[in-house]
Amino acid sequence: MSRAIVVVPCYNEAKRLNLPAIQEFARGSDAADLLFVNDGSRDETLELIEHLNQSNPRRFSFLHLANNGGKAEAVRQGFLLALRSGADYVGFWDADLAAPLSDIEPFCRVLDHKGDIEVVVGTRMRLLGHKIERPALRYWLGRLFANTASLALGVRMFDTQCGAKLFRVTAGLEQLFERPFLTRWIFDVEILARMQLRRRHTNQPRLRDSIYEFPLDAWRDVAGSSVKTGDFFKATIEMAKIYWTYLRPGARPAAAATSRPPADAPSESPRPDQQQAA
Repeated sequence: MSRAIVVVPCYNEAKRLNLPAIQEFARGSDAADLLFVNDGSRDETLELIEHLNQSNPRRFSFLHLANNGGKAEAVRQGFLLALRSGADYVGFWDADLAAPLSDIEPFCRVLDHKGDIEVVVGTRMRLLGHKIERPALRYWLGRLFANTASLALGVRMFDTQCGAKLFRVTAGLEQLFERPFLTRWIFDVEILARMQLRRRHTNQPRLRDSIYEFPLDAWRDVAGSSVKTGDFFKATIEMAKIYWTYLRPGARPAAAATSRPPADAPSESPRPDQQQAA
């Protein structure tokens, strides 16, 4: 049976972590273990995820980062830890459970049955019978940004920014997370851009053939999100940085590898006494 670890980045999530739903997921499904990454929270988030770990250490682990480095860095650090555990699939999921944890199992089934797929991407499509609840402005700004990102990537995608993604662990996956991301808001697109750049001048399958878009059955924007409407405009600026570094015709993997990380990226990895192994 395949083993999956899902990274859950957490920053000041004490009022939004749905502990009953998380514990119910662990009781009702063996689809994945959850690795919570506390990103320097200033509230009781660390205490809550420590409690989860103590209640079920086999299913819930945690990584504590003493300083806040942003969601992108929290996900990156969580991935590196999860990849060292020998998992078959590693993904990330928003801590507010805007996408229910029950969707992890069908994500895993896609990877189980489609060996050519490298990443399953949650897609918030307003289909009949699906409960996708998003404010109209955020929805349409998201559609506009997804179209822009699709043009840059050369891959038509409906939803690039959904906080639910699951990757197949391959020989090259860790390389995608070795370096800090250049962007703070749209690291999801940067991961795909790194995948696209890695394919240049190789016989690897096209990126479009390695992505599976999974229409979510439910999504509900939860109050208290740190992402604001104005961040969509910041994301557009970051999209230009991604294009220049990874996607422009003259971009090369060696050049991307030497790109400077963002100024607010942590300067060192967490010490052993700051983390709980996955």
